[in-house]
Amino acid sequence: MNLSPIRHALPALPRLTVVAASAVAVVGLSACGGTGITKARLERNLPEVFANQYVQQAKILGHKGIAVQSLHPRATCDKGGPKVADNGPGADWICQMSWKDPNVPLPDGFGKFELNVHSNDCYTAGGPSKLVGLITITDTHGNDVPNPVFEFDSCFDPKSSNAPTGVSFPQPSTTGTTAAPAPTPAGLRLPTGTVTLDRQGRIATMLMCSGGNSGCAGTLSATRGARLLGTTTYAVAAGTNATVHVRLAGGRPVSAGGITLAAKAVIGNAPPSPARVTLKG
Repeated sequence: MNLSPIRHALPALPRLTVVAASAVAVVGLSACGGTGITKARLERNLPEVFANQYVQQAKILGHKGIAVQSLHPRATCDKGGPKVADNGPGADWICQMSWKDPNVPLPDGFGKFELNVHSNDCYTAGGPSKLVGLITITDTHGNDVPNPVFEFDSCFDPKSSNAPTGVSFPQPSTTGTTAAPAPTPAGLRLPTGTVTLDRQGRIATMLMCSGGNSGCAGTLSATRGARLLGTTTYAVAAGTNATVHVRLAGGRPVSAGGITLAAKAVIGNAPPSPARVTLKG
């Protein structure tokens, strides 16, 4: 299995290792080999681990309203295609997974995760960068930090339930002459929580553009009540995030407190409702 080219092109960073609660006893079981590696066990473990990693990412980015319980992740996994049994270790496991985040649409209804499953009942999962972001992301302080969802490790209990999960997703049709659907536009995600002023007195906001066609571009405005604080243009590549600075109109200072951010898109989609954030003093 080859992970996406961008994953190989970027410098290696420390991998974030997570162990699901169900895998506490795996260390003592690993000597038994990979006999417990099955489709159903991966389909149960991967969404649980992913949800915790996704919530970590939301905290790093300062996004509110994202919780393990709200994501409702589901996965269906396959090893090596229809002619290969769905059990045992290998680098040929593919899992399709869906989750619910109103700010990140899933064009196909799911994202594809590539798994390298080891004989000790542990695995490395690589997520789709167009949906979960690149290997590094920018935190609320403007620092580039490892993206906990880009690639992560986990282990599972080989004696956990092996009952089928029943999860499946509709697949694109490969027959007939029906024209391919139009590409799904990328969607912009506005910041939540707090924003700050940079050294030049501009409002520093972090925008994220989901995976999709062409990326996100348009105009961002900041207001307080009826007062327009300032506007700026933004251009963010699909599947990435970027810090955008709003210069205050007329150079007038602004005090700490609540402000409203609204985006008007010319490329991609913008949130239909503005975002309420707090400007730090």
